[in-house]
Amino acid sequence: MSSSNHRPITAWPRQSLEVSGDEALELLGGVSLGRIVFTRQALPTIRPVNHVLDHGDVIIRTHEGASLTSQVRDADGRGVVVAYEADSIDPDTHLGWSVVVTGYALLITDPGELARYRSMLRPWANQDMDYAVRIHPALVTGIRLTVPPLMADS
Repeated sequence: MSSSNHRPITAWPRQSLEVSGDEALELLGGVSLGRIVFTRQALPTIRPVNHVLDHGDVIIRTHEGASLTSQVRDADGRGVVVAYEADSIDPDTHLGWSVVVTGYALLITDPGELARYRSMLRPWANQDMDYAVRIHPALVTGIRLTVPPLMADS
């Protein structure tokens, strides 16, 4: 890698501050791209997806052949445990935030609700996304990466 590809990283330390669940959901609602974590063949699998936040639930779209689609379809009425992570961290300063939602994923089957989410959430992948999945949070955590107060005054 050439030196022109390296970005300068400021030398001062960062501070990690926990945010409330409400603030974490507000941050999550301000971005459209995240990563879903689910189990595939007993191992964690991560996929980038876009999302919308609707009444505190994370909604993503998926397709027929996706591992997540078949797992959620075959789940009992409670859903499958997943995690959803999104962040906004500046590549130069390494300041920003990260949010993780852990909860239960269920396939959305109501035709009216599915049509509504299809109109709200345009897939960024170039393939048919005929399904939508709702992640109902059981745990919402988040952190802000900031400059410690004494360093910010320097």
